[in-house]
Amino acid sequence: MTERLRDIQARIGTVHQLSAVVTAMRSIAAARTQEARSHLDGIRTYAETVGLAIGEALAVLPDAERSAAGSGPEGPQAIVALCAEQGFAGAFSAHVLDTVARMAATGRSDLLLVGDRGLMLAEERGLAVDWSAPMVVHAAQTATLADRIVDELYRRLAAGTITHVSLVHADPDAAEPGQVLVRRLAPFDFDRFPVARTAQSPLMTLSPQTLLARLAEEYVFAEICEAVMLSFAAENAARMRAMVAAKENVEETMATLVARSRQVRQEEITAEIVELATAGTG
Repeated sequence: MTERLRDIQARIGTVHQLSAVVTAMRSIAAARTQEARSHLDGIRTYAETVGLAIGEALAVLPDAERSAAGSGPEGPQAIVALCAEQGFAGAFSAHVLDTVARMAATGRSDLLLVGDRGLMLAEERGLAVDWSAPMVVHAAQTATLADRIVDELYRRLAAGTITHVSLVHADPDAAEPGQVLVRRLAPFDFDRFPVARTAQSPLMTLSPQTLLARLAEEYVFAEICEAVMLSFAAENAARMRAMVAAKENVEETMATLVARSRQVRQEEITAEIVELATAGTG
């Protein structure tokens, strides 16, 4: 009986340790989610500034060229999928890869996958990954990752191996957890930017065509930065939800073990009393 109680007490100690780990992971995930959200306004302001510059550059472009900007024939596509870097995020990466699989079924696609956990899941599903990179684990790493993605995309676009680019990532503000967003990055859609109406044309040292091409690349960089930050926030929000569920399970397990230890201890005391009583009568 004593050995049995000792086993239960050992399990209670282990569950205590597990509870501390779960609490720490939940706190870290919450801090990282908040960190990501604090950077979004700056990224969006930057994108808005670049968008205004695109509108001014479009104003000096001839009408015929303006209407043709960003158009092109349909061809092979690249899909950039932002998945989880670390574990304990539930079905976070699975939702992203479900969308990727549906998109890839429509034609030849190059899959550029971000996130080591997502890479493992993609391999398990038999998805061919053409390029991969680790996902950020701190918000400060976002610009570096976005640079890598932009360089790889424009290398493939310049080589003519792809003509279209889509970005797939989770949304931390979605009504339902697991909702995924798809953004079209290329061909670049200039129609979404209102043409500036100013009396005086801006002073430029580049041709409008060259300037627009560079501004478009800068805007794509901003879009990728925003998507990475949103995905980072969504991953950690998913981890928080997983840790909340784990905490509830740990508490239920602890309550069961404590109740069982009391029962076993009572059985032990009863056995000792019976033993003493029996010895006294003998």
